Amino acid sequence: MSTVREFVIPKPVWTITKFVSDGAFERGEYYEKKVIEGNLLLNEGITEFLNLLTGGTAAVFSNANARLGVGDSTAAAAATQTALQAATNKLYKAMEAGYPTVTNQSVNFRSVFGSSEANFAWEEFSVMNGADEATAKNLNRKVSAQGTKASGQTWQLDLSITFS
Repeated sequence: MSTVREFVIPKPVWTITKFVSDGAFERGEYYEKKVIEGNLLLNEGITEFLNLLTGGTAAVFSNANARLGVGDSTAAAAATQTALQAATNKLYKAMEAGYPTVTNQSVNFRSVFGSSEANFAWEEFSVMNGADEATAKNLNRKVSAQGTKASGQTWQLDLSITFS
């Protein structure tokens, strides 16, 4: 007798699209696009996801709630973390209009960090389901050095998570 095992495997892909100015962003003229695979699901995010799945008490990752966050901490990701680890250089940004989206087996998040926002080294990334870091739940955290965003630049951050 054989046993059938089924696994749900999330495949997260982060994409940072860098523009030299707000004008270049509006024209779609980027100077660099980086794709970063993987991240660590956080315990609090997994629990929030399971509560949503079962109808428990949880905040949805909707356009009104979801935020993509960036920070400058290089601390290793650990499942017990509950937020970005940067002490001061961090920013969670609301979703662009129409995001998040669900297509087939993927959920897609997008935030745009304008010329005066998040001007520091981008070392860590997360998505959370609220405006207050103290009460919102972070689904995941990725640590990856992606350069320093300078004043005047606009950077677009996308997260796509495919479940298979």
